[in-house]
Amino acid sequence: MLRLSKIKTRPSALWAFLIPSVVLIGLFFFVPVVLTFLISLTSMDYSFRWDWIGLENYVKIITDPWAPKILTNTFFYVGLTLSCFNVGLALLLAIITTHINEKVGAAIRAIWLLPRITPPAVYALLWLWATRRESSSLFNWVLGFFGIEPIEWKLQYPWLIVILVNGFVGASFGMIIFTAALKNISRDVIWAAKVDGASTLQIIRHIELPLIKWPILFVTTYQTLSLLTSFEYILLTTGGGPGLYTTEVWALYAYDLAFRQYGGISYFGYGASLAVFLVIIGIIASVLYLKLFRFRELMLEPKIEVR
Repeated sequence: MLRLSKIKTRPSALWAFLIPSVVLIGLFFFVPVVLTFLISLTSMDYSFRWDWIGLENYVKIITDPWAPKILTNTFFYVGLTLSCFNVGLALLLAIITTHINEKVGAAIRAIWLLPRITPPAVYALLWLWATRRESSSLFNWVLGFFGIEPIEWKLQYPWLIVILVNGFVGASFGMIIFTAALKNISRDVIWAAKVDGASTLQIIRHIELPLIKWPILFVTTYQTLSLLTSFEYILLTTGGGPGLYTTEVWALYAYDLAFRQYGGISYFGYGASLAVFLVIIGIIASVLYLKLFRFRELMLEPKIEVR
């Protein structure tokens, strides 16, 4: 029995490859987080003066009467969009398109990528057109075949628009990752299961899904963090309304306070504290995912033996 020896590499050679990535991460991720935290300790506005006020902005978050509603909106938006579209629908699309004719599956995936490559403003306008109150709008035109009166979707079902707009874009990312992972599974394993009489559903449940556990962890974590910080489609479609903070999420609330002037006043410091709070939520979510998916077991070095 001969065990494969590990390749020895000098630490200096490893650092030569890591330094460019470390520098980029430091400049564009670590430094902005530190600056955001420092700004959150000030009452900074468009005067850009560093007037230190300590933790007053964080106390203000606790006493903010709208914070519980906006935080609830955020969890609702992230949870529903993530489970139904960014992971759920993405996984379903990947499985379906890899179990049908290859050309048909590739065509379906290409069509589903159209929302992602469409400029956000154009994509949002298409949804606003499709959900207009007029009977000629796409949604109401379809409902007309069933004798249903036109609906003012933006006023009556704003969350439906928000989740659909973000979900159709988000599903495309996971679909590509899951498709690549499924195609990377050895065909020998699939053929062996079929020879043993396994059905397609059994192959999906007992072979394919366990083997793509790592891509599912990556997509779930990445998309959670992405949804927590994304607000452009909400801003373009509902603007956080209708009404007072109906579809307002935490990231949009921070943007509104920091960059939208209310009475000529901008709250850079308070907006930064809201952003720091969002970073903390993201870190907690990442740790929970790593525990849930047993990250340590996924990263164990395989024991390869050669006879």
